[in-house]
Amino acid sequence: MERPMHPYELGKLLKQRDKNNSIRYRHASLYMVVEQLHRDGSIEAQETVRDGQRPERTVYRLTDAGRAELRERMRELVSVPVKEYPQFEAALALIIVLPPDEVAELLRQRHDALTERAEQLRTFVREATDSADVDGLFLIEHDYRLELIDAERRFLDRFRERILAGDPDFGRFWRQLHQDRQAR
Repeated sequence: MERPMHPYELGKLLKQRDKNNSIRYRHASLYMVVEQLHRDGSIEAQETVRDGQRPERTVYRLTDAGRAELRERMRELVSVPVKEYPQFEAALALIIVLPPDEVAELLRQRHDALTERAEQLRTFVREATDSADVDGLFLIEHDYRLELIDAERRFLDRFRERILAGDPDFGRFWRQLHQDRQAR
């Protein structure tokens, strides 16, 4: 969207903008994706250049069809929620496997790790926004991630408190299962 680029330049830009924390890709697979987009007519070669002894590099630009497809896909990604399957949610679905006391400690550890991650993200965002060459729009997914971390930390606090409080209406079967196993 910004300008025609060579795949290597695109990879450098994605890394510079820290997109590798939001979009899962490998640098080597970027060339395969570019080739697929080229075959599909979403991008086209603009020129092939050579700098000194370096190999030739093909610079690609987005086609009108590619731009239309990109915008349509982005509209869908932004507007339509989909069911995702985070690992932690899967772990919660099967949490009964571990004893409540152990889970309480593991939740504390996760909370601590998330607190550290949130601080790292806040530092990254602060340093990036202090830099004049980074538009805050390129950091918006970090704001989203921080909100998710903060929400998860609140959830962990409440879940851990319910475990530690020994509420008879919460986890009765769970506690009994592990008490019975320990008694055997």
